[in-house]
Amino acid sequence: MTLTKTDGRHDFDFAMGRWRIQNRKIADILDPTCTDWVQFEAITEMRPILGGLGNFDTFVPVGLPEEERFEGATVRMFDPATGLWRIWWMSARTPGILDNPVEGRFTDGHGQFFCDDVIAGTPVKVRYDWFDVEPGSARWEQSFSYDEGATWEKNWVMTSTREDVL
Repeated sequence: MTLTKTDGRHDFDFAMGRWRIQNRKIADILDPTCTDWVQFEAITEMRPILGGLGNFDTFVPVGLPEEERFEGATVRMFDPATGLWRIWWMSARTPGILDNPVEGRFTDGHGQFFCDDVIAGTPVKVRYDWFDVEPGSARWEQSFSYDEGATWEKNWVMTSTREDVL
């Protein structure tokens, strides 16, 4: 059997469709000293855009109290010239603002994406990791580094289970 190396444009094809997500998140992600975690479910749906060079998903938490409800969305774009993905997050909690994009790729089944950002006035490095990607499940983690990447603090873990393929 001959294996064909791809340029990466299909790295997120596994995530197309509808997913139920178990979230475990630092209660106040803007506070680097916060150690309280909250758990909640969400539904996400991802669709391809721009002929497969990108994708768009919606993120809708379920079961949160009224004062904690929010929705989010992600736009991912692939650059064939560099083989890199750029990922932008947006949330109803910060209307009109796209977060700085993380940038990276999948290698041997592990996706890793980074950016520099400012959180609550503090410079921070942001890392997204995709692990355990299977046809019906996947895990995503977000971590921040406040020391230029010497150490990382995990602040959000999403464990996804497929509900339907679009």
